[in-house]
Amino acid sequence: MAINAEAVVIGGGVMGCSILYNLAFRGVKNAVLLERELLGSGSTGRSSGAVRMHYSNEVHARMAWQSLRIFQNFDEIVGGECGFTETGYLVFSGEDDVEAFHSNVAMQQSAGIQTSIISRSDAQEIAPQFYLGDCPAIAYEPHSGHADSSATAAAYATRARQLGASIRLQTPATGIEVSGGKVTGIKIGEEVIETSAAVVATGPWSRRFLLQHGIDLPLEATRHEVIHLKRPVDLLPRHPGGGDIANMVYFRPEGADLTLVGNGNIEQSVDDPEVFAQRPTQSFIQEVWSRIARRIPLMENAEFSTGYAGLYTTTPDSHPVIDKVDGVEGLYICTGFSGHGFKLSPMVGVLVSELVLDGNATSIDISTLRMSRFKEGKLNMPAYGFRVLV
Repeated sequence: MAINAEAVVIGGGVMGCSILYNLAFRGVKNAVLLERELLGSGSTGRSSGAVRMHYSNEVHARMAWQSLRIFQNFDEIVGGECGFTETGYLVFSGEDDVEAFHSNVAMQQSAGIQTSIISRSDAQEIAPQFYLGDCPAIAYEPHSGHADSSATAAAYATRARQLGASIRLQTPATGIEVSGGKVTGIKIGEEVIETSAAVVATGPWSRRFLLQHGIDLPLEATRHEVIHLKRPVDLLPRHPGGGDIANMVYFRPEGADLTLVGNGNIEQSVDDPEVFAQRPTQSFIQEVWSRIARRIPLMENAEFSTGYAGLYTTTPDSHPVIDKVDGVEGLYICTGFSGHGFKLSPMVGVLVSELVLDGNATSIDISTLRMSRFKEGKLNMPAYGFRVLV
């Protein structure tokens, strides 16, 4: 018996689940999501979960800002729990980034984002245990924080099912069928799901999957490490999240006594996303621990708890591709988030649903994320040499 779907989403990370939900919310009754393993088993399950708005590119900033509003009111807007926790978020400029830093904050404010440049004394009140002597400029987002990436994906998936969508786990898509320049189906083993719309949201597997369909995008799977340090809670009971351009680290509190720490310049290319070391290296632990201790000296007395490594899907300009494919009606690409995906995922689902159902994204102008920009040489160049805060 033929399987029919109005739209098929390939990839069951938080992006795919958000897209599936938004399609179902817009009235698509028989949307299908295909996941090669389990929901969130790729990059989503290893996300740091940070939710903040500091970007040098307006499209990222606007997506993050509108996503924050959804995270803050997730149960009311979507339904279910995303685990959002408001901690506030400090961003520390490097010596060579002050002019760009002020310009970026002004751009963010013009987009409606609640952020501002604050004095060292104000920052010291917010984070009294931080060392601030090397900070030429500090920005603060009072309403930023973090959320649970796996719980967010699961909540989107649950609501999508309730709205009539279906999810097929351990069902990898093996190919996209095209006839007359139009998508006609998705191959799953010996079966074919007949459909006129397919969204490729396959994260680190995107380049491999797209190449077999003649689509060559500069996507690279890169390995990134994160550690959890058990802080001395008697001296450092709590602290805000932060992005430290000077020391090239980002951090946030985790639970009652842990601090999650990642980096902005250490990465490793991965040839096969199926095979990579999933634990942090000793050299990484030592290096990043020393960096966070420069900003929070009390972290010298922390204890190592655990750590992990996950994969980014990286592009040359650290910006994603969200676009429809020219020449193949009904084919859409959503990948290449370069470590920014989770915090943008609520709005990405909205925007991709608009692409599929309306022909164009209307909530935010995403023309700078078009796939043709690489051939055109019109990249979104970051203002900082710090990948996490592009």
